[in-house]
Amino acid sequence: MLKKTFAALTMGFTLLTAGQVMAADYVIDKEGQHAFIDFRVKHLEYSFITGTFRDLDGTFSFDAAKPEDSKIDVNVRTASLFTNHTERDKHLREKEYLNVDKFPDARFVSTGVKLTGNNAEGKLTADVTGDLTLSGVTKPIVVKSTFLGEGDDPWGGYRAGFEGTASILREDFGQTGKLSPGSSRIDLYITFEGIRAK
Repeated sequence: MLKKTFAALTMGFTLLTAGQVMAADYVIDKEGQHAFIDFRVKHLEYSFITGTFRDLDGTFSFDAAKPEDSKIDVNVRTASLFTNHTERDKHLREKEYLNVDKFPDARFVSTGVKLTGNNAEGKLTADVTGDLTLSGVTKPIVVKSTFLGEGDDPWGGYRAGFEGTASILREDFGQTGKLSPGSSRIDLYITFEGIRAK
């Protein structure tokens, strides 16, 4: 009787766990330079200044069968800002802007994922909400995200890739420096590959 009960419990546990989705853990590919956080801001209402952050890392968990359970944590070294103009980059690192000496890191930690359908190419889309900490201020933001795909790479690893867009206001994050009219809004473009942990 005891053996039958134990066998039944084992069978039930096996069936239960077989139906569960296990998200895989990934490390963003910083070493291979397959991760980018780019930005643009209006200049004099005539054009845009664009730039990027050259130093970032992070992790995420993801399973295509249950993407709404995904999580991401990204850290950016603010001093790595680059706009292809040395004096401007130095200015933007100062106290009234990024204040990199006091706040050397910016961080985004997801708090939820809401699926929004598929884009014109059939790629899965979602709104990823999360907390962005920048210049010592933490605010919730939404990243409009697209799952680009996953699969084996040529080096024996397994990868998953994403892209996303978001907009923030500099003043929301304590940025007191004055730029040209219309420069309050910063548009962000993010894309990265992650390598699945073995």
